[in-house]
Amino acid sequence: MIAIIKYNGGNVNSVQNALNRLEAESIITDDFELIRKADKVIFPGVGEASSTMKSLKERGLNKLIPALKQPVLGICLGMQLMCKNNEEGNTVGMGIFDINVKRFPAKDVVPHMGWNTISGINSGLFSGVEEKSDVYFVHSYYCELSENTTSVCDYILPFSASLQKDNFYAMQFHPEKSGKIGCQLLNNFLKL
Repeated sequence: MIAIIKYNGGNVNSVQNALNRLEAESIITDDFELIRKADKVIFPGVGEASSTMKSLKERGLNKLIPALKQPVLGICLGMQLMCKNNEEGNTVGMGIFDINVKRFPAKDVVPHMGWNTISGINSGLFSGVEEKSDVYFVHSYYCELSENTTSVCDYILPFSASLQKDNFYAMQFHPEKSGKIGCQLLNNFLKL
């Protein structure tokens, strides 16, 4: 069973639909016991960082998520909230990744929206995914490069397109909107 974390961040239904296409059983929940017992956990997100973190704190999910032992996948805002700090709303994140989240410089078109190329792939989660594959992004803030970076995208500047540390995986792009590549990545996560 895959637990998709329920909170005020959007995109949970499209993630569940993608899992349904892969014939994976999932539940959207904020129940601690269901999340703890799940084989895998997905922490998706679309929204604003400070209000989303407030919602997580109200439910205690900000303490639960970093304590999970099974594979956990953060998507988009989920990835950003797994980091240390976020410039959006001056938000303190969960600190799973010791990385700052910054706003793209305003000199270019923000948000970064649409298909873009990832490179520097160095994670088993990307098994079967070719270097310089295109995936779908929608974000105005980015995660800095770090030792946990498992793929890189370049939009205005290079940033972490994905991260990994221990049992925690994260993608700035949306695998559920990234066609065959996204399906491959979700399927790889399910097989961890």
